[in-house]
Amino acid sequence: MSETINQVKQTNPQDLTTTVAQPTQAELNFVQGFAKFMDDGGVFMWIILGMWAFGVAIAVERIRSLRRYDIDGTSLMNDIRKKVLTNEVQTAIQDCASSKSLLANVMRNGLKRANQTKEQIQDALEASMLESIPHIEKRLGYLALIANVSTLIGLLGTIYGLIQSFAAVASADAASKAELLALGISKAMNTTAFGLISAITIMVIHQLLSSKAEKIMGELEHYSVKLTDLLSTKKGTPAAVAVKVDNEAA
Repeated sequence: MSETINQVKQTNPQDLTTTVAQPTQAELNFVQGFAKFMDDGGVFMWIILGMWAFGVAIAVERIRSLRRYDIDGTSLMNDIRKKVLTNEVQTAIQDCASSKSLLANVMRNGLKRANQTKEQIQDALEASMLESIPHIEKRLGYLALIANVSTLIGLLGTIYGLIQSFAAVASADAASKAELLALGISKAMNTTAFGLISAITIMVIHQLLSSKAEKIMGELEHYSVKLTDLLSTKKGTPAAVAVKVDNEAA
């Protein structure tokens, strides 16, 4: 133990600093290259970058929310069916209330009217679905808007850069006109490239999230029909007389 302490004391502080992970040359080159890429494109590059970051933030929030709203509908429906057929509707309501998924919430509202008519059950389920849809589609439209605007701002930055380039060439000598024009066009195209990068990535994310949202809404409709049919069929059996549901249950 004493030898270890002596080794630590004898260690040069400069040696400790060298053990800290330092960025590699490739990482430095990437950062420097990206900084130059942004600087060459001008102010429009930073506008696109801000919109891209905003889109990514929305996408992260939507991914978390849709993951929380989603649930294995088949397992939930099987569990509800077992409890309804054994006259344990109240237990099924409590199980649905303990879940944060939208499907469970819709099923809970339908189960509360298990002792009512088929039309009343359908009304409760449809009302719950209408309340759930805005939560599913929330802010998805912003992603499509960001993708389109990123492309347009990229084109606007290119046009602005070309205008500046031609203005600079107009006052330059004949020997350097070609070089200045080529350099100006190269810088102007940076905004188009970055705008397309932003738009493509946001559009892909938007499509994936839209597909997830459509899946959840499809399950809401599918299992609502199944629940209506189950409760309507159950009401036709003698055991249905024993089914009493407290409408004020959670």
